[in-house]
Amino acid sequence: MPRTVWLLVVARAINRLGAFSLPFLTVLISTDFGASAATAGLLSAAFGLATIPSRLAGGRLAARLGRRRTIVLGLTGCAVAQLGIATAGSLVAVAAFAVLLGLVFELYEPPSQAMIADAVEPAERVRAFGLLGAALAAGGTGAGLIAAALGRSDLRLLFVADALTCLACALVLRFTLPADRPYRAPCGPEGRPEPVRPWRDRALWAMFLAGSAFALVSMQIVVALPLGLARSGFEPADAGLLFTVSALTAVAAQPALRLRRLAALSASTALALGHTLMAIGLAGYAVAHTLSGFVVATAVWSLGDVLVLGRAFGVVAGLAPPGGTDRYLAVYGLSWGIATTAAPVTATQLLAHAGVAALWVGTAGLCLALAAVQLLVVGPLVGRAPRPRAAAAARAVRVDSGTGTRSGADAGSGPGSNPGPGSGPGR
Repeated sequence: MPRTVWLLVVARAINRLGAFSLPFLTVLISTDFGASAATAGLLSAAFGLATIPSRLAGGRLAARLGRRRTIVLGLTGCAVAQLGIATAGSLVAVAAFAVLLGLVFELYEPPSQAMIADAVEPAERVRAFGLLGAALAAGGTGAGLIAAALGRSDLRLLFVADALTCLACALVLRFTLPADRPYRAPCGPEGRPEPVRPWRDRALWAMFLAGSAFALVSMQIVVALPLGLARSGFEPADAGLLFTVSALTAVAAQPALRLRRLAALSASTALALGHTLMAIGLAGYAVAHTLSGFVVATAVWSLGDVLVLGRAFGVVAGLAPPGGTDRYLAVYGLSWGIATTAAPVTATQLLAHAGVAALWVGTAGLCLALAAVQLLVVGPLVGRAPRPRAAAAARAVRVDSGTGTRSGADAGSGPGSNPGPGSGPGR
């Protein structure tokens, strides 16, 4: 892996280790300021909605300011907002800083994902993004332990610690990532720069809609698992054990991404296989009666999750024209903002009106439907998407000295490549 990929992976692991404060935002609002549960929920929803334009802004700023500047700006903004939450003296101040946090929360994602996609050849994208996913999973396993230690004394310390990890990552990446350089977009037949129009790409729309459904499944698991365990007679805290099993499975499964037979699968086949494994694991939740049964089911759906994350974002990067990787990834990443806003509603409503078993069976059914959609709809659309022209790709190359980092189509794109994953929502 190029040096740029390793820098982003290591920095993200450190950053993820401190990203444990957000689940406690509603608790802080309720306990420190005496707000009702409804008010705390509304403020958390306001944060979630603010992350949607944040992702789009990340793609545009990466093209205008440069990727490194956008990454540093996003991380620094997160630090400022979280320190503001930690020191706020009124509910109004907390609300303002929570919305600010949402507006800068996703700036990091498009440029960092685009740098990884452009730094490696197409065949290596699965492994490169797999490393990023493993770093997030590994950092997540330690984040809960740190949260448990700091949260016992003062919830505000969680936001201070999270802010410090953001600042540490911003400093490390500011002085280690390659400097931003001017980018010249390839020109069309009339000598004018060709505009990047991701919203007019039918293949990207297909990936976006399928990705939104996948993100909804992922976020429903996060929201519904503790509640479902409680209704099934287990301790809600057992969800922490299952999420740890999921993280360890993601780390342990990384070598499997390099298996020749798996790497040779087309993107649509690999995505369909991943969705099918997720369906099997989630159906296992519906019939599990012991904690060991839940552990096995968690490992199965987590394997499917690794396969999906190992391909989806790379397919999107392959669809992007030269110079458009940031914008395409930003648009696709909106699916996580939508799912983060919708999942608490859909999960709780299904639990309240249909029950635990119906929730998991219905979610598994959605995964099976996604597998069919990948094979019958998304795959053909992506396969017919035109590849960037060789001449345009050659003009879009930018090699950063000493790093081997490339941008544009020369870095590897096209729907026939072995694409890689995204990092999930936010940090």
